[in-house]
Amino acid sequence: MPTLPLILLLSGSLRAGSSNETVLRTAQAAAPSRLRTVLYEGLADLPHFNPDEDTEPLPGPVASLRAAIAEAAGVLICTPEYAGTLPGSFKNLLDWTVGGTEICDKPVAWVNAAAPGRGQGAEATLRTVLGYTGADIRDAACVRIPVDRGSVGADGTIVDEAVRARLGEVLTLLASEG
Repeated sequence: MPTLPLILLLSGSLRAGSSNETVLRTAQAAAPSRLRTVLYEGLADLPHFNPDEDTEPLPGPVASLRAAIAEAAGVLICTPEYAGTLPGSFKNLLDWTVGGTEICDKPVAWVNAAAPGRGQGAEATLRTVLGYTGADIRDAACVRIPVDRGSVGADGTIVDEAVRARLGEVLTLLASEG
């Protein structure tokens, strides 16, 4: 039996229960049965990026990150915007991907969960940095889904069926060929 395509879910927030994590956990719950998803949980463990350490053997958390990216058929990002750009910890994660080839040509998209009129700086920075890595940005899968805390159920996922269906479509787009 063939292995189902895997979509790696990357949250740019370190805050437990953040809107970004809520979106990604909802994507996991809404994933089509023909896909697998895994939520990366090593953001806080990554060392500060240092080009001198971007050599073999890589620091353990960096090797784990790159292995997770390499295994994935696609990557879905949901990150907050801080001070008009990406949070430093998430930019650090992306910096660790520049020296490797794992994300090159990999389908990547993001969900902007910010309130209307916010989050464009994070999106612009994602586009710039992912461009440097050679990622295959799937524009059709880059969506805006603002999270209203009232739409989150007791299980920590968004209960709105339209949102869940849209996230399922995003995952399908990431797993599809070009």
